Amino acid sequence: MSASAQAPARIKLFWKPGCSSCLRTKEFLIKQGIDFVSVNAIAEPDALEELKALGARGLPVITLGNRFTLCQSFGDVLKFLDLKVRLGDPLPPEQLFAKLRTILDVAARITRQFPPAQLKETFRERPRTKGALAFHIFRVVEMGIDAAEGKGMNVEGFSDVPPDDWTGEDIVAWGTRIRDRALAWWDAQTDRALKYKVSTYYGDRELHDVLERMVWHAAQHTRQLALMLEDGGTKADRPLTAEDLKGLPVPDEVWG
Repeated sequence: MSASAQAPARIKLFWKPGCSSCLRTKEFLIKQGIDFVSVNAIAEPDALEELKALGARGLPVITLGNRFTLCQSFGDVLKFLDLKVRLGDPLPPEQLFAKLRTILDVAARITRQFPPAQLKETFRERPRTKGALAFHIFRVVEMGIDAAEGKGMNVEGFSDVPPDDWTGEDIVAWGTRIRDRALAWWDAQTDRALKYKVSTYYGDRELHDVLERMVWHAAQHTRQLALMLEDGGTKADRPLTAEDLKGLPVPDEVWG
């Protein structure tokens, strides 16, 4: 028997720079003492083909041999790796929506601070412009509310970008409408436990969990937006604080 046939399959984590769920998954595996192969799906030329062959859509993805799981839900990660770890309970929905208002107001304020030319620039090793990240923050929320309204959530939506001619003010104006729609949706709810399931690209999930992910996802990218602004020489005006992030499962690091 060959040495390769004898060697057990190794856990691989496929990720991309600036991906909030990717960084959170990476930090989680490290904290659990799990040995894994780290695969940057943007830098490694064969990574996307390997994922395509497995049938995986979206990132991050953990693989073991020819099996894989998406890492959008940490419950899936625990089950896939057979980990006996208890995750913290999500904040109550009313607290999530209170934080969401703050997060989106901060994202809008920081977006307005960018010099127009900088919104067209990419950041570090991620081929996404700073303006596209600002847009993405609000798009994440739009997709979460679409799922809540029974329209489902498709992975392709995470790749959407603003029109080429949009300015920072255009992004903020559109994003403010998304914020108002999300808060109006919450205000109209009579069943505020949000325990029922909705359709997403990673399976049917309890709405409370989907909305927690929506809020912390937007928060993490708003942290990144402040990092980008300050990297370009402008001090962020009232970025998110530790109190704003309290109770949200954001990664420790801002970028990775």
